[in-house]
Formats: sequence, C-alpha cells, structure tokens
Amino acid sequence: MTSPSGQDSSDHPRVVSGSIDVDAPPATVFAILADPRQHPRIDGSGSLRGSISGPDRLTQGAHFGMDMVLFGLPYKIRNTVVELEEDRRIAWRHFGGHRWRYVLEPTARGTRVTESFDYSRYGLLPRLFVELAGFPGRNRRGIAGTLVELKHAAEHDAGSTRPRGQQP
Repeated sequence: MTSPSGQDSSDHPRVVSGSIDVDAPPATVFAILADPRQHPRIDGSGSLRGSISGPDRLTQGAHFGMDMVLFGLPYKIRNTVVELEEDRRIAWRHFGGHRWRYVLEPTARGTRVTESFDYSRYGLLPRLFVELAGFPGRNRRGIAGTLVELKHAAEHDAGSTRPRGQQP
C-alpha cells in the first residue's frame, strides 16, 4: 500500500493499522466487509449504533451511512467507497477525508486481513486536530477489536458453508 506521498502506508506516520490471520477464504471476509449491514456484527470500537443505509453490496463509488457515537454524542456519517478490488481491498472515506481500508491477502489457511485508518491526506490543522483528540490511539484499539470480531464472523460464516469435516 502506498500513501499519497508514495511511502509504504504501513510505515507512514499517519496510518494506524493492525493485522490478523483469519481461517476463512478472502471471498468470505470480503463479503462481510462489502455488506454495510454486517458492519455492526464486526464493530470492535463500540462506535457503530446501527441504522445502516446504502446498498446490500458495496461497489466503487457507492455511498452508505450509519448512526455512530463519539465521546458519548450520537451522529450520522455518510461514507463513499474509494477503493475496491474484489476479495482483495476495500476502503471508504467520509467528509473528513481519512480512509478506513481493509486489505486481504490469501494465506495457506485463509486470509491475512490488515485494517488501517489513513489520515495521511490531511493538511496541518486537520492532522493536529486528529492527533490532539487522540484518534490514532483510539482507532488503534478499535482496529484491534474489529479485527477480532471480523475473524470470528468470517470463520463462523466459512464454517457454516464448509462441508462437514473439511478443514480451512
């Protein structure tokens, strides 16, 4: 992955990311990520509050929205899918400009999922706000929780479609 500056975003100072290995194929993981109605199922941050709007399956340029809560205050957010490669990558952004990105890499047992919060496109003032408000640390914890929930969901879904006795 590269940031706008051309750097590998996993090493970019304004990209917070985490990874997990999932015993499910990339298509199963992607199906969960590409369906906004499944996002409450995998939210590890505690910020998603339901009321999902948008298509059943996200595509490049698709819009979807949801009710959220931050610092105890409810709000609505509308996202736009800005990156999509079937079974490999999906990212969305909202008015703030930062991106939530998931990259899926096939492994011998399933999929390595990397989730990132990328605010590398921000100028000085928005960047300072994000950092002073503590979003990098908060989002790092949310990413860790979401990846665990995504792992459970995808492994459950893969198990329910796998023939009896077949290993991942």
